[in-house]
Amino acid sequence: MELGAYHSMVMSNLMLVLTVVMVSATYLLMRRMRGKKRLPPGPGLALPLVGHLHLLREKPLHVTLAGLATRHGPLLSLCLGRRDAVVVTSLRLAKECFSSELDVNFANRPRFLSAREVSFGYTGLSAASYGPHWRAMRRIATLHLLSARRVDLMSDAAIAGETRAMVRRLARAAAGGVARVELKRNLFELSHGVLMQAIAGAKGKRGAGSDADMSEEAHEFKKVVDEIVPLLGMANLHDHLPAPLRWLDLGGVRRRLTELVNRRNALMHGLIDAERQRRRQEDHAADEEELLPESKSMIGVMLQLQESDPQQYTDTFIAALVTNLFGGGTVTTSATMEWAMSLLLNQPDALRKAREEVSARVGHARLLGKEDLPHLPYLRCIISETLRLYPAAPLLSPHESSADCSLHGYHLPAGTMLLVNAYAIHRDPSVWDDPEEFRPERFDVNGDGQGHEGMMMLPFGMGRRRCPGESLALRTMGLVLGTLIQCFDWSRVAGDEVDMTQASAKILYKAVPLVALCKPHDSMRAMLQSGSS
Repeated sequence: MELGAYHSMVMSNLMLVLTVVMVSATYLLMRRMRGKKRLPPGPGLALPLVGHLHLLREKPLHVTLAGLATRHGPLLSLCLGRRDAVVVTSLRLAKECFSSELDVNFANRPRFLSAREVSFGYTGLSAASYGPHWRAMRRIATLHLLSARRVDLMSDAAIAGETRAMVRRLARAAAGGVARVELKRNLFELSHGVLMQAIAGAKGKRGAGSDADMSEEAHEFKKVVDEIVPLLGMANLHDHLPAPLRWLDLGGVRRRLTELVNRRNALMHGLIDAERQRRRQEDHAADEEELLPESKSMIGVMLQLQESDPQQYTDTFIAALVTNLFGGGTVTTSATMEWAMSLLLNQPDALRKAREEVSARVGHARLLGKEDLPHLPYLRCIISETLRLYPAAPLLSPHESSADCSLHGYHLPAGTMLLVNAYAIHRDPSVWDDPEEFRPERFDVNGDGQGHEGMMMLPFGMGRRRCPGESLALRTMGLVLGTLIQCFDWSRVAGDEVDMTQASAKILYKAVPLVALCKPHDSMRAMLQSGSS
């Protein structure tokens, strides 16, 4: 090695060591200064650079944090690399965090590297800082894209249409009597198809081959989602490392995330470009006055807004919001429905009771519709109990305090990250009887869940940043699960218990996809084969 190259290598290594030492010294000094205030209890001395990250190596993360809370209390203080954080595992404390007094203070999001990559530079609805941009995006989502009127129209068209298509595919597969089906893929395709119609006004193109039951767009989107979700949120501890270690990109996390985001963005911008091209090819002069906003695709609504205010409704604004709708709507809804079917297969009595309710209230002369849902209380209880046991986001998306505040008598400095462990709250034995048991009856009006409006749970978050797609998700789950129960007899493969192991990711997936046996009800077989509804 040449002397100059050797000296250069030595100096580079020396600078790296000095940087690490300086960061460590600064970190310890800041921790000592903050230690003078009364912080919530925690697991003891934090290590330089990594803090308490070494305690979070066990997976799933929400289970690990629940274990720490058992030892240290429902308000837990942690140092996650370069960030101070508190973990809430009490419903009472969660409500206090999102009260009118503290809700605004905790309305910001921490700036993770992964969030910057996936949210178009922190401009997406889920990652944007609380302020005018976020309020504008939230207003569009709630008033124009996810309004009660639009959800009703989606129930009549997209949700009902995709549900019919799915049960008929399953019936064709079971033409010989019984079919062995992987529900995860079918439910993801349904959720994706609903949003494709609602967001882009289009149905996916189905390809040939082993994935013929899944459209080409859904197949590509699913591949990207399956790889990108484990790299997001608290599941990606890389986000919490000090800058020098993140720059090294240990494990290639940043590089891989960039590749996946580019593939996802190509899909989203393709949808926007296709809708823009369609609008150019058609004469909208007469139609724009006649069509209600709810009758147009979501992208169409935003492109119309773009024409009146191009500075606000840029293509990046549209792509960021569309990405949030797809990401939040497909994965979470399909995962929850898969958990629900898994629970029912492991609890045959609950499945039988649900089937009897659907048969009595709907019958077999037609497919279940949105008008039937208010008359199926046990089905609603099943959905609520599934959301209690397996909330799609076991850790709510992290919040961050914008100013110093006090919570439960403890001081929380500005910039503190707030983690709410919905999974642990939903299984709190001080709130729920037999919290680990699947008992839909608890959501009867007189049950310990205090009905569906008892505010005993938070599967969709709380406060200003509560999920705006809640009503759409509940409507989709009700129609799909009710129709699956109405049309088929379901049973476990070889009689074995369904594996309920949880995957470790931001979204609460099943580690082992659900495979089940379905047999069309004799009373529904003719309808499913004929295509009538």
